[in-house]
Amino acid sequence: MESVTAEELPEEEEEEEQEQLLKRHRKEKKELQAKIQSMKNAVPKNDKKRRKQLIEDVAKLEGEMEQKHREELEHLKLTSHAKNKIDSVVVNIACLDIENQQPRISKAQKRREKKAALEKEREERIAEAEIENLSGARHLENQKLARILAARHLEIKQIPSDGHCMYRAIEDQLKEQECLLTVATLRSQTAEYMQNHVEDFLPFLTNPNTGDIYTPEEFGKYCDDIVNTAAWGGQLELRALSHILQTPIEVIQADSPPIVVGEEYSNKPLTLIYMRHAYGLGEHYNSVKQLMDSATENGS
Repeated sequence: MESVTAEELPEEEEEEEQEQLLKRHRKEKKELQAKIQSMKNAVPKNDKKRRKQLIEDVAKLEGEMEQKHREELEHLKLTSHAKNKIDSVVVNIACLDIENQQPRISKAQKRREKKAALEKEREERIAEAEIENLSGARHLENQKLARILAARHLEIKQIPSDGHCMYRAIEDQLKEQECLLTVATLRSQTAEYMQNHVEDFLPFLTNPNTGDIYTPEEFGKYCDDIVNTAAWGGQLELRALSHILQTPIEVIQADSPPIVVGEEYSNKPLTLIYMRHAYGLGEHYNSVKQLMDSATENGS
């Protein structure tokens, strides 16, 4: 019987360590969301420059936390794996001198049951979180968008929230047309086009502190940020891209009719999804793809 106790104890400790780590991760994520909300509340809605910087800061914070949590889980797995190897050797040696040893199958079954219980608990936590979000703005927006897209045999294709989402969505749509332009290229061409057509864009850019139209220097800085930072793109940049690509760009929203820029061009439109409640800061662009069922039907 001693061999059973020696084998089960490290396993119980491993599961307890994992649960404690996941519990701490959930707490840290909640604290980060509270911090993000506080950061958001501190920035005026009309301060576009500070909001863009805020988006970069939030993306960095979320990315750093995600990487930290991933590394901690990986470290725990590696440590547990090494401990399990040592424990296995010790147990096997001890078992050589023990008669009436319990069948290995019962121990394996016990491990499976414990893992199943942990998985069930995790699924229950996910279900509870989904129930809490049923009346949230993000959930309602997703429902509306799903209905709009389903009518067109489309569905959302998720794009990372890193400040480059609009350009990444354009990049993804261009791939469908076998046009391989990178995010860096799209940013560079956008800034160059806007600088060469100042009169088409400058009147729509104002200093959030004074309300005055951007000075040439401020406009130059704005274009530099497009190229050299993760500055969030909006309707002005979409207008520039439609001229660069000579292609219409359609933006689907949950609560408003679609916006189309570049209607003067006859190419197949690029389709983006604009979401107001996707992340802590709200605004986010996604791409679209064909629904699998409709794609199958078209191919049959």
